[in-house]
Amino acid sequence: MEDAPYPAEWEADVVLRDGAAMHIRPIRPDDADALQRMHLAQSAQSVYFRFFAPMARLSDKDLHRFTHVDHHSRVALVLTEGEEIRAVGRFDVVDPGTAEVAFYVADTEQGRGLGSVLLEHLAAAGRERGVHTFVADVLPGNAKMIRVFSDAGYDVRQQMDDGVVSVSFDIEETERSWRVMAERERHAEALSMRTVLAATSLVLVRLGPDGGEGDVLASAAARSLLVGGFRGPVHLVGLDAAGGTAGAAGLVRRYRDLGAVEGPVELAVVAGPSEDVVDAVPALAALGVRALVVLSHGFGEEGPAGMHRQRRLLRRTREAGMRVVGPASYGVVGNGEAGRYNASLWTESPGPEPGTPGPLAAASATRGVGLFCQSAAAALALRSTAARRRLPVSSFLSSGLRVDVSGNDTMQFWSAHEPTAVGAVYLESIGNPRKFSRIARRLSVTTPLVAVVSGQTGQATPPGHAVRTSTQPQRVLTEMLRQAGVVRARTQREMLDVAGLLLAQPLPAGPRTAVVSSSASLAALVADVAAAQGLEVAGRPVTLEPLAGPAAYEAALSALRGRDDWDAVVIALAPPLGRTDPGVAAAIARAAAQDPRTWVASAHGLHGLTEELTADGACVPSMTTVEDAVGALAGAVRHAAWREHAGDPLVDPPGIDPVAAREVLAETLESLPPGRRERLDQETAARLLACYGIEVLRSTPVTDADAAVEAAGRIGWPVALKTTDEVLRHRTDLGGVRLDLTDADALREAVALMGARTREVLGRASSFEVQAMAPPGVACVVRGAEDDLYGPVVSFGLGGDATELLGDVSHRITPLTASDVSDMVRSVRAAPRLLGHRGLPVVDVAALEDVIARVSTLTDDLTEVVDVTLNPVIVGERGARITSFSVEVAHPVRQDAGRRALPIPPEEGEERAGVGE
Repeated sequence: MEDAPYPAEWEADVVLRDGAAMHIRPIRPDDADALQRMHLAQSAQSVYFRFFAPMARLSDKDLHRFTHVDHHSRVALVLTEGEEIRAVGRFDVVDPGTAEVAFYVADTEQGRGLGSVLLEHLAAAGRERGVHTFVADVLPGNAKMIRVFSDAGYDVRQQMDDGVVSVSFDIEETERSWRVMAERERHAEALSMRTVLAATSLVLVRLGPDGGEGDVLASAAARSLLVGGFRGPVHLVGLDAAGGTAGAAGLVRRYRDLGAVEGPVELAVVAGPSEDVVDAVPALAALGVRALVVLSHGFGEEGPAGMHRQRRLLRRTREAGMRVVGPASYGVVGNGEAGRYNASLWTESPGPEPGTPGPLAAASATRGVGLFCQSAAAALALRSTAARRRLPVSSFLSSGLRVDVSGNDTMQFWSAHEPTAVGAVYLESIGNPRKFSRIARRLSVTTPLVAVVSGQTGQATPPGHAVRTSTQPQRVLTEMLRQAGVVRARTQREMLDVAGLLLAQPLPAGPRTAVVSSSASLAALVADVAAAQGLEVAGRPVTLEPLAGPAAYEAALSALRGRDDWDAVVIALAPPLGRTDPGVAAAIARAAAQDPRTWVASAHGLHGLTEELTADGACVPSMTTVEDAVGALAGAVRHAAWREHAGDPLVDPPGIDPVAAREVLAETLESLPPGRRERLDQETAARLLACYGIEVLRSTPVTDADAAVEAAGRIGWPVALKTTDEVLRHRTDLGGVRLDLTDADALREAVALMGARTREVLGRASSFEVQAMAPPGVACVVRGAEDDLYGPVVSFGLGGDATELLGDVSHRITPLTASDVSDMVRSVRAAPRLLGHRGLPVVDVAALEDVIARVSTLTDDLTEVVDVTLNPVIVGERGARITSFSVEVAHPVRQDAGRRALPIPPEEGEERAGVGE
């Protein structure tokens, strides 16, 4: 076989176990010297474990063999820092589908997880190359290597033979291996974000002329940074005369230029001309900086030249092992061992004015809301809205043009950040929704997540963002968020209302909602809005006199607390004098503090988390309108209901054989040029589907009436006749399908009529298919499609024009749980047709769900399958029959393909930014 082209898509930047980054790529012939240098530095034991013999130097023959591979049957990947190789992983195919794997990790890098990263990427490459089993010979003393295999979630088989442990394991992804990869990714990425959002030392650098953007932004960030209780060292460069002072931010030292700063320093915040920012990276790296926040502009938003500078910035920082926030970031707020720091353009007031943590923060001391957004404009609105609501902000990050650090990274950090109790994200674009869904789903189990997502997300590229777009409908994004347990809000105000409720109050145990109000008409409005939001109004609303005082409210709320027919309460106060009585507010706060259920208010003049509605460390959040209060409560109820199924296992239908499926695909893919799609012929497609337990009703192609009658005789009467033309093949109403043909005369007549009809509609002749009749049932459509942005998307709807025209289709991103599949079927508006609508028989929904689960597993496993459509799936009272199907394949381009990776800086003209994000 000829050598495969250099697989550039296998290159990636990865985060290691300790949070540091390295580059992984296929080995190249020019790596011989670096490989030799790594070998010469190894201990005698490491050499013996790898080669089973002493080997002082690698011979020229060995170096050539190790560095010259075909990227197909011989694959090798290296982890590099700059010009140096830190680890090598390789596999050599020894039998069809089986490859021998080996690893060689530098002694200086032991314990950092390099072997685990290499195994993930080698396994993914092996699956692409048709390998399904790895084997290795390991010396008994090399227990670390055996643990690398077993700790990855694979079922490792071991056998001792002549003093050597022979191990073998299947590399197909399982739920266990997927969860292991995700947990390692979470741990590493959260740790890499510690220097961004939990730094212990900072340097703030002003670049460029006086009065320029760098001067203005750096000065604003300095004002923010110097207000607060940060106890770590702060270095200010280019902002004032040299010297050191002790102030609110611990020890503050000032320097005229960056070269005078003495390290180490963890976090750098920089503003200035874009070229100067790029040129400053080596000096920052020399100080030990591990994270860089770029406040200034002049990068991707300025067209090709700016995008070129943006790529250079990312490459230089990656080479230095830095994470980058921005460019065009509004800054960050961190909270770690050295205290809380505000390295952003928003200056928080030190006194009791809005902008400081409110009463809830005083009561709980440390926990608050984590905020993430992208543009500076969104950041300004988000910070000011949070300040007005007096929400304690535990962490904040504005990613700007999001060249590196993204919302995904921030959520990974929140998962390990005790001060962050609730996450709130404002998204203008998502670089890798599949990874976002995976991270959000895990985070939401313990830390509620609320999101505002731009209506153009996935459909358009914001200025300066290098992200893919999608051909899927916008509803995919909506259902992805719901699937991940994210509470979606329409506005920043709504998002922070929900976040405040989730922070201040326990999750509702159910949808039963009590109503208390100072107005009968207002109580009726609350009840109407609650019903519209899917809540259940518990009993009659409790209505008090408009001028009722604290005693009346204490009595009413005491009686309410004695009831067990409600899970949450909405208190709506509209005092006729335009001011909520502080005594009434205090009575509400005391009652809520003594009750374990969810309390929310809309009290005129009180907004957010207020002193008036706080008692004994608990606060009742107050919204501007009753619609806001009920909407926030409904979001909390939906999130609580989602959590009931959050721990469900992924679907794992029996009878799955991905190895056989890859063998079916191998011949087609081998001859298929990159970037091309090809539809499998019916026989090959049927064999592929059978590997996933998807049985189809075969059809026989015919060209005339005699052949049709002969086929029907073999199949058995009655039969169905269909045109093979794509336009008419599913259209009974347009004459493209005839059913229940019971004899030769009826079939001959149908062939003649269908032939005439296709010539009339299409202007050309068409061939036909004869197929056995499926039992009667409801026609459904199940589809799995590989999307450039979302990855594999599974869709479901009932068959027919109405479904297509009205968009009555549900979507989910794989992998799915059983509850995901069940919700898919029941979330379409036409679902009652499956469940006995108007006395019709209930169909076999379990059989339909099994088909969906199998399609989801197939599309999740086989990145080469870009589209599988089962149309129709006839769901009867017993079973589901698939009467028509198609499968299209292409070489894989999936972003989130079971291996850890940070976004890759694309070359000129490439569109690979966002990969792994």
